Amino acid sequence: MRSKVCIVTGSRAEYGILHPLLSKIKSDRGFQLQLIATGMHLSSEFGLTYKEIEKDGFKINEKVEMLLSSDTEMGIAESIGLGITGFADAFARLKPDLIVLLGDRFEIFAVAIAAFVMRLPIAHIHGGELTEGAMDDAFRHSITKMSYLHFTSTEEYRRRVIQLGESPERVFNVGALSIDNIRSTKLLKREELEKKLNFTFGKRNVLVTFHPVTLENNTAALQFKELLKALDDFKDLKIIFTKPNADTNGRVIIKLIDKYTRDNRNRAVSIVSLGTQMYFSTIKVVDAVVGNSSSGIIEVPAFGRPIVNIGDRQKGRIKAPSIIDCEPQKNAIYKGIVKAFSVDFRQFCKKVRNPYGDGNAAERITKIIKEKIVKIRSLKKAFYNIEFNKDV
Repeated sequence: MRSKVCIVTGSRAEYGILHPLLSKIKSDRGFQLQLIATGMHLSSEFGLTYKEIEKDGFKINEKVEMLLSSDTEMGIAESIGLGITGFADAFARLKPDLIVLLGDRFEIFAVAIAAFVMRLPIAHIHGGELTEGAMDDAFRHSITKMSYLHFTSTEEYRRRVIQLGESPERVFNVGALSIDNIRSTKLLKREELEKKLNFTFGKRNVLVTFHPVTLENNTAALQFKELLKALDDFKDLKIIFTKPNADTNGRVIIKLIDKYTRDNRNRAVSIVSLGTQMYFSTIKVVDAVVGNSSSGIIEVPAFGRPIVNIGDRQKGRIKAPSIIDCEPQKNAIYKGIVKAFSVDFRQFCKKVRNPYGDGNAAERITKIIKEKIVKIRSLKKAFYNIEFNKDV
């Protein structure tokens, strides 16, 4: 009898990361893949990206509506409540043997609450990480404590999950799934990419991906305006913006992007959802990536490109030396971009080793799930106290 493995995705970026694991689970005869789409996938504002999932050949077993039109703190809290109800109903129908969750977004937090209360085992990917500027930290660590199996992207993060009291025998350093994608994705040539984007690259180009710092009060507009001022100082620069997720104050940034691209049609373009192939192809073409996205920390170093990381959103993550940290102020951002464009630093970035694995995470996760899923008899967990257990 095949084990039913249910994977939940709530955003375009998350689906792109999960794609290699979805493919592995789907093709394995020992598993029956169940897939739930939620959050931004079901929103016309964010591109109805569930259609991309179906286009890739995956069957969506359930669609859970939970995203409200409001991105205020109250709106996000209410969305979490809607999600818990919707996921409880979905799990009652699907009856999965294991639920696989990735990351730290509020949608995934809602999934974990419903699954935990219904005593369904959870396997969590990307636990143990830190993003000190975002409420994602609390969501991520909470999901860790509700999960039974843990798949981390580095050894340091594995140790941090153990520090949270999880037994080492259930915590595995497998590397980052997104590195699998980089290895397997066929990149578009510059001319093909220009046609798809309806945009002509210049002598110097940047990809901008910026999200609100959700643990700060109403700083999104101020910080993003500082970034735009810095970009204005590079008169010949071509700019590709990707729009932020449905976080608190995300729509503030979207409005600023829309206005900027309208006012700078000759040098800037914005895209709601690039998708994995176009996103990676764009990274390969541009001279630098600018913003505060986790992708800039985990994926971009694998392309040998400089990253200008703005502010505290990604503070605490393990970073490759190709990442330039700067304050969310115009002059600091400007200096960071100047450094990223320098010939010496660009050459240095090409030799940097990415600390997030070798691109075999999906295979490792699938193998471990196959071994462990049949042995799960109880979800009771003793707290693993590292004070008395030094060898972890």
